[in-house]
Amino acid sequence: MKIALIGATGFVGSKVLAEALQRGHQVTALVRTPSKLTPAAGLTVVAADATDAGSLANHLTGHDAVVSAYNGPRETPEFAQRYREGTQAIVDGVKRSGVKRLLLVGGAGSLFVAPGVSLLDTPAFPAEYRTEAQAARDALHLISEENGLEWSFVSPAPILAPGERTGRFRLGGDTVLMDGDQPGRISVEDLAVAIVDELETPRHVRRRFTLAY
Repeated sequence: MKIALIGATGFVGSKVLAEALQRGHQVTALVRTPSKLTPAAGLTVVAADATDAGSLANHLTGHDAVVSAYNGPRETPEFAQRYREGTQAIVDGVKRSGVKRLLLVGGAGSLFVAPGVSLLDTPAFPAEYRTEAQAARDALHLISEENGLEWSFVSPAPILAPGERTGRFRLGGDTVLMDGDQPGRISVEDLAVAIVDELETPRHVRRRFTLAY
């Protein structure tokens, strides 16, 4: 496949890039700083602004799918606004490009722990991640109203950390997957496996999905 990857130098995006290249896909990495990426077979690096829908559309044309691991600049007080604007620009850019398949990487905060109650709404949710989680939930609401794209939205398990690539995990929908009485976990390497799996064999078109061990 020809995959366009937004945010290829980030925590999740870098693992998605490695996984996709390992499987032999052609990847166009759209990043703010191309020098952060090492040249590799199958990789094309493009300097791009994820908040510029028109520019994105030009770079995305001709791809089979787009993966967005975009995240706003956390060090700025406008993080949430920038994240929402970036997500909207990415959706608009994909639509203008003619590409139909879009996978957005979100967070666990919007997953439900009870009917009508998301993880973000619980008192135990860490305050330092609340702004980012709210912005990601807004992104889910935005894409859920989109009927012109074959979109998917992935919310990883609440505990996401570097680890091992096993290729073995459970898939779920809108509810937190538990490990006994504790929230589930997943390595970022296996999150990348699930993302590329979904591109190769779509199982969650116009749906959100989650995964955990």
